[in-house]
Amino acid sequence: MTSDREFQQHVTDRVTRRVTGIVTKAVMFVIFVTIAIFVCGGAVQLLWNWLMPALFHLPIIRFWQAVGLLFLSWLLFGGRRGFGGRAYGYRGRWRHRMRERWERMTPEEREKFRQGVHSCWGRAVPPDTKPSA
Repeated sequence: MTSDREFQQHVTDRVTRRVTGIVTKAVMFVIFVTIAIFVCGGAVQLLWNWLMPALFHLPIIRFWQAVGLLFLSWLLFGGRRGFGGRAYGYRGRWRHRMRERWERMTPEEREKFRQGVHSCWGRAVPPDTKPSA
């Protein structure tokens, strides 16, 4: 009987530690994101209000406008890369497809491809080199 109780206590302790760890990580993530928003938003506001009115005669902005500008620039200029966005994934897929194509080519096709690329870019490369993809 004690082994059953010990096992149940062990399982309960593990579940409790796991849930506590997950909740702690979630709270720390929320705190980090909040701090990052305030720091980056404040930096954007300070830089905008320091440079833009003097250089381009634009109006000064408030904090939440700076946060909105930061978010907009994040969306427009590829900030999704770190969150599984297409920028890195697309490059990786392209590289993978090119490697597969290269491996299926005959030596004559490879040489023709090299000559076409190098004539386009104006560089001479020895014919026995391989792409570094």
